[in-house]
Amino acid sequence: MQQTPPSPLVDRFEAQRQAFGRQPFPTLAERRDRLQRLAALLDRHEAALVQAISADFSGRSPHETRLAEAFVVRAGLRHALRHLKGWMRERRVPTQLHFLPGRNRLLPQPLGVVGVVAPWNYPLQLSLGPALAALAAGNRVLIKPSELTPAFSALLERAVAEAFAPDEMSVVTGDASVGQAFSHLPFDHLFFTGSTPVGRLVAQAAAANLTPVTLELGGKSPAIIDSSADLDEAAQRIAYGKLLNAGQTCVAPDYVLVPTGQGEALARRIARAAERMYPTLRDNPDYTAIVSPRHHARLRDMVAEAAGLGATIVQVNPAHESLEQGTRKIAPTLVLNPPAGARLMREEIFGPVLPILEVPSLDAAIAHVQQGDRPLALYWFGRDTAHRDRVLHETISGGVTVNDCLWHLGQEHQPFGGVGASGMGAYHGEWGFNTFSKLKPVFHQSRWAGTALFRPPYGATFERLLGLLQRLG
Repeated sequence: MQQTPPSPLVDRFEAQRQAFGRQPFPTLAERRDRLQRLAALLDRHEAALVQAISADFSGRSPHETRLAEAFVVRAGLRHALRHLKGWMRERRVPTQLHFLPGRNRLLPQPLGVVGVVAPWNYPLQLSLGPALAALAAGNRVLIKPSELTPAFSALLERAVAEAFAPDEMSVVTGDASVGQAFSHLPFDHLFFTGSTPVGRLVAQAAAANLTPVTLELGGKSPAIIDSSADLDEAAQRIAYGKLLNAGQTCVAPDYVLVPTGQGEALARRIARAAERMYPTLRDNPDYTAIVSPRHHARLRDMVAEAAGLGATIVQVNPAHESLEQGTRKIAPTLVLNPPAGARLMREEIFGPVLPILEVPSLDAAIAHVQQGDRPLALYWFGRDTAHRDRVLHETISGGVTVNDCLWHLGQEHQPFGGVGASGMGAYHGEWGFNTFSKLKPVFHQSRWAGTALFRPPYGATFERLLGLLQRLG
């Protein structure tokens, strides 16, 4: 049975829909003004937003929030403001010879009201990143942030209300039931970032209204260490990519595949890299806590199960601190050769726990990736270009960074999105603008059009012309 959204939520949605009806094609100046107001909002409230996110996490690195969230949103805003005029322009499209002198054009048109369902792990970036793309495309935007970040969500709601009319952009807060009702609204496009299981439910809810969706999900993103890799370099970069936000990143390396005999050597190097970045853990503001007691318990249970199944567990705790009471921090944990049936090899980890698996060959590494769901990200380390190209061509993932982790996500000139179980659709830069637009094909007919020759009554002239067109093809 379809859930009926609560009346205040419906009222907010209907106000935006009516406002869009009154102004279905905002001008360049109007769109730029909205983006500039969003940039000013971020400037005005950044410090408070960073503090609110840290409070929600019970300890989130402010430097990581500023880099991975505020900076990324600002980069997207600058890029959109710089390129928006070109994105909005009616686009020339080639016209086949037999339709000349008519001409083809593509008109990027706003869709209407866009819904954004944001997760808890990067609540600022994943609320405002999709929103800025939707605003650039000329839409109205309704945002539902996660209930796991209540301090951030309340502040974002107030900040957006200061900068935007409710029928331009608005934030609705509430628990999971509000999120479910939100996804049942007949949006013109629904953008969801979160887990694959919840993404399936969101897609089902949207399908009832034939609402198109963009799903940014996750999965088990592998890092492949080639036999030609520099282990020291790979270890340092994997350690950073894994431990940013304590592993609570959709594109964090979820596990590592390393040539047989190199697992322990790689683990030692990753441990040393982690120790250099985080010489202490408990009171270190650079090292982020786990967002909730439930997620904390889930990670501990995963590690305990792997240990019980015979995997080697290496905890990186340089100061030998107790993390048992009064904190939700978990020490960086390396798990060597866990069995395939372990939970941490079946589920997305989303924490500072990194399995390291030894594989006998490149063929085995590729086969391991191919047999699972298609991941959101893949990382390859090495210098052998033939091996690199085999991995690029024989595996399918949302995106790839070669000889590092994470950084393909920050490219405004590249699309970001998943494939299969890791998502559908893409955004960032022009791809975000196009996602939230209808690229409407328009054919301009000439007064000198020859198409009248194809009207009835049919006869020899029709046959000669059709034959000519088929030969010109």
